[in-house]
Amino acid sequence: MRPAQAKFFKHGIPPIFNESAFSVLISTVSVHLLLAQKRNFLIYVSLFTNNKALRQTSMSKTAHKLFIAAMVFTVVLVMIYLSFTGLSYYNLPIEERFYHPRHAWFKPSGAFGHGLGILGTLMILFGVAIYIARKRYGFLEKQIRLKYLLEFHIFLCTLGPVLILFHTAFKFGGIVSIAFWSMVAVVLSGVAGRFIYVQIPRSIEGKELNRSELQNLSIKLISDLKSEMLEGFDVSRWIVETLQAQPGGIISAWMYNLKHINGLGSALGQQKIDKQKREKILELAKQQLYINSRISRLENMQSLFKYWHVAHLPFALIMLIIVIIHVGVTLAFGYKWVF
Repeated sequence: MRPAQAKFFKHGIPPIFNESAFSVLISTVSVHLLLAQKRNFLIYVSLFTNNKALRQTSMSKTAHKLFIAAMVFTVVLVMIYLSFTGLSYYNLPIEERFYHPRHAWFKPSGAFGHGLGILGTLMILFGVAIYIARKRYGFLEKQIRLKYLLEFHIFLCTLGPVLILFHTAFKFGGIVSIAFWSMVAVVLSGVAGRFIYVQIPRSIEGKELNRSELQNLSIKLISDLKSEMLEGFDVSRWIVETLQAQPGGIISAWMYNLKHINGLGSALGQQKIDKQKREKILELAKQQLYINSRISRLENMQSLFKYWHVAHLPFALIMLIIVIIHVGVTLAFGYKWVF
């Protein structure tokens, strides 16, 4: 063990592992776990879209999981690398860092620290700009689905704050501290917003589905289930009876659905049917339970999502304004990185 690492464990947890650092890491994992919730639903909805180009740009289930995993792994790996690369520096008290042999490298105005700030800021700006351009102005509409671009936006706007966190060298003071904590608030509120977002069913194009569209999907699912009638077991009747007792809460509905889907799987397992047909019935049943739970709380989630913007956008604007001031002051004092 190197001396710096020995000092790290001797004195306990260093500043790089405080609550602000872990909030970014935890939010990364939480967001990307939420991204997978709508995958199966969108597969079914895609069957009813007329946009063949969008269906062709849709990832397979395996490819989408790899896409999400790659982004999560990148953020975690970068955070681990930066933590241990500058461990001996970040673990020192601020007044002692000047005497560290690599102070000129790791300090916020140093080549490494300054570079992290620039790269992190550019990532956030690019992530926000490309998502707004796609959502509001149809930029790259035929090349990439809004859903995937939103996931990439979340990735950039999570990795960017991680880089900025290390750019500050964990020194928070003055007006910059307002920008930093606004950034943390944006990241954390983004986690909450993503959770609300996935509760609102959407088409493959990323547009919200209204109650009428959801009810039409529900009717189509029930019709498909009726076509899968089995001798001695009425799947559609099972669905109706299950839906009548389905609770309205998010967690309780999830546990209820999981329990009854497992029960249906066991019941189907006792029938002499092939595996492919059994999996098809289970998938249709899952979609029906999913849609029914979403219909029951659609208006509440839509209203909540509107209120969420009231909390999310001000923090983002505060962060942007202070970052612009920070960059302007930095350039005015002659800190131009390697240029």
